Amino acid sequence: MSAVTAVPEATIRTAGDARARSRLLLLLLLLALPTAVLAAPGLFAPHPPDAMDVTAGLSPPDGHHWMGTDQLGRDVYARLVHGTRLSLIIAVGATLIGVGGGTLLGLLSACGGRQADFVLMRVVDVLLGFPELLIALLVVALLGGGTLNVALALGTAGIPSYARLVRGQARLVLRSEYVEAAQVLGVRRWRIVLRHVLPNIGGPVVVLASIGLGSTIVAGAGLSVLGLGPVPPAADWGSMIADGKDFLQTAWWISVFPGLAVTVVVVATTLIGRRLQLGVAR
Repeated sequence: MSAVTAVPEATIRTAGDARARSRLLLLLLLLALPTAVLAAPGLFAPHPPDAMDVTAGLSPPDGHHWMGTDQLGRDVYARLVHGTRLSLIIAVGATLIGVGGGTLLGLLSACGGRQADFVLMRVVDVLLGFPELLIALLVVALLGGGTLNVALALGTAGIPSYARLVRGQARLVLRSEYVEAAQVLGVRRWRIVLRHVLPNIGGPVVVLASIGLGSTIVAGAGLSVLGLGPVPPAADWGSMIADGKDFLQTAWWISVFPGLAVTVVVVATTLIGRRLQLGVAR
């Protein structure tokens, strides 16, 4: 009877880490393509996205139109490529607004004293009681539609979540021994925030931003489906899905291809965020 050979635990851990790195590399490669499209959409789709050919309306995918055409004869592939730029600009812009505003609000709450902390956190608690999409709809209703306003609306809706995270992380850092020693030595508060607080809260904020980027893409597409996104004829993923919703039985490709683009990017960003979260937790 042959003896069972035990596999060393270190070997199992190494193999698991290798698989995790491979998955992370695959996810990064999936995001590399839309990032390249964001930088230069004309390299991937040289044809204009708004060129209409009524005689070729609702044509299925073929060798000339890889993803078919919409009801106005516009090439779905060209609109998808150029729409990637607007969709990512809205999502990234909204995330930056949310991170910037939330970081400022969280630091003011953590460093501004008990009264400031109480007032700011009660406001944040009230805002967290409402869905982010509802807050975004309210901001869009006040400002109107369009690319910039949608990014501002989604970014404003995300500020409370980042503020709550930054406030909690900053308070932990401010209670640490090296910060207390710096305060005893007379180091100014703003220097402590810049040199100690901000570097130590960066990891959790990046993780939340990575995970939140996917939900922001979905929310931006949802606003575009409602007609509150970029002004036509500019295309983004949400407006393309809306254009094809009445033709799902006869011309499914109009909505399905931008829907797949949303799905792939959202899943990739979310999984990368989860992977970063595990790294920060370690």
